Amino acid sequence: MKLKRKISRILSMTLAIMLLVPAMCADAFNFTPTSGYDDDGKAIPLELYSEAVYMVNLDSGEAIVDINGEDERVPASLTKIMTAVVLLDKFKGDEQKLKDTYYSAGSEAFDELYDTGASTADIQPGEEVSCYDLLAALLIPSSCEAANIIALNVSDSITGFTDLMNEKAEKLGMENTHFSNAHGLWAQQNYSSCKDMATLCEYAISKYQVFRDIVCLPSYHMASTSYHSDGTDIYNTNLMLDSMTDYYYSYAKGIKTGTLDSAGRCLASYAEYEGTTYLIVTMGAPMDKLEEDVKKGEEDPDSIYGGDNVYYNLLDHINLYKWAFSSLVATDFVDKDSEVRDVKVSYGDGIDYANLKPANGFTRLWPVDISVNDVEKKITVYDNVVAPVEVGDVLGKMELVYKGEVLATIDLVSTTKVERSQVKAKVKIAKSYFESSVFKVTLTILIALIVIYSVVHIAKIQKKYMK
Repeated sequence: MKLKRKISRILSMTLAIMLLVPAMCADAFNFTPTSGYDDDGKAIPLELYSEAVYMVNLDSGEAIVDINGEDERVPASLTKIMTAVVLLDKFKGDEQKLKDTYYSAGSEAFDELYDTGASTADIQPGEEVSCYDLLAALLIPSSCEAANIIALNVSDSITGFTDLMNEKAEKLGMENTHFSNAHGLWAQQNYSSCKDMATLCEYAISKYQVFRDIVCLPSYHMASTSYHSDGTDIYNTNLMLDSMTDYYYSYAKGIKTGTLDSAGRCLASYAEYEGTTYLIVTMGAPMDKLEEDVKKGEEDPDSIYGGDNVYYNLLDHINLYKWAFSSLVATDFVDKDSEVRDVKVSYGDGIDYANLKPANGFTRLWPVDISVNDVEKKITVYDNVVAPVEVGDVLGKMELVYKGEVLATIDLVSTTKVERSQVKAKVKIAKSYFESSVFKVTLTILIALIVIYSVVHIAKIQKKYMK
């Protein structure tokens, strides 16, 4: 009985562990964006200027493009997204409270910014500004003084505020991130990654409507104050939102630019089209116009290359969105109701096999120019399956593989109930015993004993009659 209880406990624990294991594991797959086709019909890879790129579909959570996405880099003013999140967390995203609460700060918020060329919303020392307008100043023209004013009012010091920023980063699982200021100007130990920033952006846009509203604004009028009686007009540094520029992209929804010599041109944005939403974070796009683009500007002064600057970060985002919205579609790879093969079952009562089907279907975004038939289905079934088998028992797996890269691993489950035949089991056990080395050794010893006994017995008889 004790043995039965132990076996029962082991089986229960095994079942519990199996239930915790997902029936399907979808692996990250990195697409190669394309810009068209050559004369031979081959896809032309999209030229990207940014050194690090992370693109994710917000509807499914699928990472679409990951180029150095986890590298620790200088995030520049993307830092201000976390500054905004800490403020929004404090107010729980309540727009009215943000509008009703006013902050100001003295020289301690401004001294470090003088003569740095830091972006500004012309907020002055001692000027009282609503938290809503500070948030707008922070995110739209990328005001560095707004960042410091927020920090010094939410906490008692910049250091105390960065502690809050880092605590939030840790809670969100931003493993390659550390903040040492609120505005993103260069500083030791102020770094992040495109993937971490994407995590932060996804949190902000999914949790706070006020954040979504502000980052989408091409411009905003800050309310009048004692220093600015007519208020202040501020303009978004993300030119994808400005219909008057060559960088305008009508499906773009923000979020934030960042620019430093040590960081290059950075950008976090998201875009929506026909119910599909993508988020992109890039870092390290060139600051200066490339030589070949200088020539393009000279040849066509009215083109995007004719100005003093080319915003390569914006070009990367626009081109990636155009590619994704035109080329990626939700594609079915596996039908969960399709039987894929069978597996041999030992000791079955009247049946010696079980049919298998996928535990789940599998659908993911896929380029329209790549056939689903190019994806290989590798099927593995378990060896030595013995009855009883219940419907739903996992008896194998299917791997979806494209060019050596695993897209997903799916459990294969039985659609057949197979009862155990006790007669077959006993016959098999007996047969196995008779074929075993233990039986052969035992039989050899037994025969040897019989022979020895016979020899001894015959010798005794012969000795008796010889007398």
